[in-house]
This record gives sequence, C-alpha cells and structure tokens, in this order.
Amino acid sequence: MKLKWIVTGIFLYSVALYSSVFVYSLQQKTEVVEDAGKLLPTKMKVIRSSHSIPDLQKWIQEEETISIAGMQHSQGGHTLYPNGTLLDMKSYNKILDFDPGKRKITVQSGATWADIQEKINPFGLSIKVMQSQNIFTVGGSLSVNVHGRDIRYGSLIDTVDSFRLLKADGEVINVSRTENSGYFSYVIGGYGLFGVILDVTLQLAEDELYQYRTASMDYQEYETYFAEKVKKDKKVKMHLARLSVAPGTFLKEIYITDYVLAREQGRLKKYSILKEEELVALPKLMLGMSRYSEWGKNVFWDTQKKFFMESNGKYETRNNVMRSDSEFMEYENPNRTEVLQEYFVPVDEFTSYIDDLRKVLAREELNVLNITIRYVEHDEDAVLSYAKDDMFALVLLINQGRSKQDIQKTEKVIRKTIDMTLKHGGSYYLPYYSYPSDQQLKNAYPRIEEFFKKKRELDPENRFKNLFYERYGK
Repeated sequence: MKLKWIVTGIFLYSVALYSSVFVYSLQQKTEVVEDAGKLLPTKMKVIRSSHSIPDLQKWIQEEETISIAGMQHSQGGHTLYPNGTLLDMKSYNKILDFDPGKRKITVQSGATWADIQEKINPFGLSIKVMQSQNIFTVGGSLSVNVHGRDIRYGSLIDTVDSFRLLKADGEVINVSRTENSGYFSYVIGGYGLFGVILDVTLQLAEDELYQYRTASMDYQEYETYFAEKVKKDKKVKMHLARLSVAPGTFLKEIYITDYVLAREQGRLKKYSILKEEELVALPKLMLGMSRYSEWGKNVFWDTQKKFFMESNGKYETRNNVMRSDSEFMEYENPNRTEVLQEYFVPVDEFTSYIDDLRKVLAREELNVLNITIRYVEHDEDAVLSYAKDDMFALVLLINQGRSKQDIQKTEKVIRKTIDMTLKHGGSYYLPYYSYPSDQQLKNAYPRIEEFFKKKRELDPENRFKNLFYERYGK
C-alpha cells in the first residue's frame, strides 16, 4: 500500500511539474508583433501586462531588453525589438486623481484621451493638447510629444505638470520641471528609451462652444489668410486645413475649418453630450476608391470639400472637436499598407515649399491619399523638438507596398522630400518609418547626439530598446 502511494505521489508531482513547465513555456512563447505601419513584423520573446507597479519593477530588473507599447500607432518600430519583452501598458489605465477646481487630472499611462474626456466632460473641462483622434494612450502621446488642432497651446509637453517614471534600475521617481528635471525634456518625446511612464498629471482647459468657419482658397492665399484671419483673431481657438491631392487641383487648392469661440457660450450644455462614432461607410468607400484611381481622388476631394464647406456655422464643443475617430481610415491588405509622414515648415515658407513639393511629387511615383495642415507654435522644451519656429505641420497619408522593393522605392522619394523640407528650414516627425538618413536626422534634430548620449547615461545597460534606437542610436 505504501509503495502504491509513493508511485501515485511521484506521478502527481510529475504532472504538476510538467504543467508548470508547459504554462511557463506558453508565457515565454515567441510572438510576432506589428505596429500600425505593418512594415516591421518582429518576433518578441513575450508580451507582459499588469496593473501592478511591483510586477513592472520585477520585469524591468529581470528582462534583458524592454520595449514599451500603448496603441502602437508609431510606425517605425518604436515599440518593438527582436526577442525583447513587450510591456503592453493598455490595461494600466486608471484615473488616479481629478481636481476640477485646479483643472488637473492624474491618470495612469495606459488611459486613453477618450477615458479622460468621459471623466472631465460633465465638469465643463477639456484637454489642452492631444492628437486629432482620442484613441491613443496618454503615455504613448507623451513619448512622441504630440500636437493637435489647438493653435493657442504648443505641443503636449507644455500641458504636463509632472509624471512618475520607472527607471532602468527599478526605482520610481517623480519628474517635473523642478524635481528630477533632468529627465523631463528627454522622456517627453523620448520614445520609451528612458523608462516606463507610470502616471501623468495634466493641466486641463475649460470646455468651450465653437462655431465652424469654413473657407476654400488657392494655396498662395493661405499664408496671408492664416496670419490675418486666424493668428490675429483671438476668437479662433483651433484650425485645420486640407491640401488637395486630386490630380485636377494637385497641391493648389485648400479648404479650411476654423473653430471660432461662439458668442452663445450659454448654449454649451445643449451640445456637450460626447458624440459617438459617426457614419463612416461613405468616407471609407471614397477613400478606398482614391487608393486606386485618379478619378477616385478627384471624387473624394470634391465630396470632402463639399461636406466641410457645408458645415459652415455648425456648433460643436471643444471636447467633441477633439473626439474625431479614424475608423474610416482602417485598411487591411496583405500586400500593401498605409504610412504617415509629417513635415514641419516655417509659416512664411509655406507657398514656396508647396511649389517645391509639387515639383518633387510630380516626378516621383508616390500614392499620396491625403495632406492635412495644422499649426504648431515655436516650442523647444523637448530636446527633440520639431517646432524650431512657428510651423505648419503637413501630415501625408501614403499608400505603399510592403515588399523590400516597395520600401526602397518609397525611401528614395521620402529622402528627396525631406531634403527639400530641410532646405526650407523645416523638420520632420520621428514616430514614422525610418526612411530618413542619419545625416537628415542630424540636420532636422541638432540635439540628437545629446539625446542618445543621455539615454546611454541614464540607461547604461541599454535595458530599454526599440528599432528606432537600433537604427539611429548606435
């Protein structure tokens, strides 16, 4: 009988041991991960996610290489590293503190802008600076130091009071302009290379009621229009323009939406319910047509322009203006993808820049689907600042193939457009695919060597890595 129990015990122990090894092996299973660009599928060792700071500290100290991810809309491998550990921060998303009187909120870095809007909207408050869409995480937005439609604030770094950072050695520190300030201008716009942003305290703005003011014009009129009708008019709080990519008016026609402070602020409550997803089928269909034909591009441009021009006089709250969704842009194709490029050009260079850009694109084969124009005020708080002057930001949506040959073809054109942008005193945005050369990076970001030096100083074991750093940092 005793022998029977011994044999049974050994069997049960073996089963338990096998099960634990099997579970561990599943946790360690290599997984291929892609970011939004879909050009860099990367085998990661393991994906980890937790609500617990001790868990995050443990992984930081145990794992050899860490990459940090939110929604992964950066397109240049900023959240990826071969055989590295991916920290998925989306579930680390609690709202920790909210003080309506002081107009401040503290959130964990995995919270989205939509989460914040839902919390603060009933109190008549709004976000100061964020992207045009509210789907992104706060930590990810800080890592790329975003900007948006608001023309009265700078980039996101201007609205940050403080944040907590989990360093490479496992220590958690508070960072602000006065406490551990040496980290502040590196981590914001630092692409996850200095540590894990745990939580952030943000300054908020009053929610406001805006009235749409629309206009359509020749590109040569835009500089003067912006200077006289937008920048000087303090009632204009936000601004967005689109530049035609339709063959009939290619880079010559612009339509504009200004968001003007409405006189009837007492009507704010009437419009303050947060809007949900609007009709996307029609714009999705038309964008789809524009991918494959010049006729489709002309139809899409004319339809877009008509829709926005007819919105003249429409009322919308600040929170709802900052609640645009990009669902109609979702695109699945096994052989192709859509990437972004963003160029920053001094305001007084706009007209001559567009003339040069048109010449470059007329000679090259690049399937540009959309160009959006925003304004970014001069701001060099971040070490890797893209706004060395008052700039127009031109965001290009490009459809391209995924093959090596297609990537090389796009790279050739992008490098030409960047050279031309630099010639006009401009720069380009870093969250996108690494088409730019090393020299172009240095010319656009004169402090890039200082940035990489500080990274190695604060993370001497190179615990935090991504493909952007692998490409340029060494």
